[in-house]
Amino acid sequence: MRRRRKQGTAEAEELERDYSVRAVERVCLILNLLQESVDGITLNEVAQTTGLPKSSAFRYLWTLENHRYVERDEDGNLFRLGLGFVGMQSRHLEILRERARPSLDYLRDEFGETANLGLLDGDHVIYIDIVESRRGVRLAAHRGERVPLHCTALGKVIASRLSDERVRDLLKHTGLVKRTSSTLGTLDEYFDELTKVRRTGFAIDDRENEEDGRCVAAPLLGTHLPAAISVSGPAPRFTLAEARKVAKTLQKVAAGITTNPVPPQRAVLLG
Repeated sequence: MRRRRKQGTAEAEELERDYSVRAVERVCLILNLLQESVDGITLNEVAQTTGLPKSSAFRYLWTLENHRYVERDEDGNLFRLGLGFVGMQSRHLEILRERARPSLDYLRDEFGETANLGLLDGDHVIYIDIVESRRGVRLAAHRGERVPLHCTALGKVIASRLSDERVRDLLKHTGLVKRTSSTLGTLDEYFDELTKVRRTGFAIDDRENEEDGRCVAAPLLGTHLPAAISVSGPAPRFTLAEARKVAKTLQKVAAGITTNPVPPQRAVLLG
């Protein structure tokens, strides 16, 4: 009896090891597939590549997404590599920063205010690059600083490219912290704001993150990274009318960063 029990235990352990190896192999197959794809992959493609039922393939993807190794597009139909792979993403980020820097310089010089490049990192936005205004009084964060989705122009415009389900999930972790008297306080207000952002293609933070600050942002649509650029300044000087005026140029510059090789000054003029 004791020998059978030992034998049964050994078989169970062997099966467990085999299953673990197969699970790792499937994860590697999924990640290799993601790395080779530019536009993203579908659930069906993952199921076919791994030989898994769609329900099992989805569980793998959901787990990877939960750990930020995988992310979904705004429609929730395509899966891409997430920001959990810092090493894999670092080169993409560096390329994006290099391409965006001349445009940020141009925006700072054109409007006299601080220009920013931001990226969704988990449930916050992180500043990837900042070109500060040359004025003595200016609004500027620091590179690497993380800010909320719900009360910043960068956060709102990046959130506008995600599905409502994904946005709700992100806000579950952060809540809608009241940063100023103007901060949106409910999910209904926030999603009403996102509807407007999706329609116009830009977002404004009207003293919602800082009492004396105002910011306008536009998304970078030509990259798989959830990124955006913005211009920010002190509210008394950077009025709502000025922010809306800047938004038009900001959208053209954002499009030029990922699609147009000509310098930003010419890209705006030609547009």
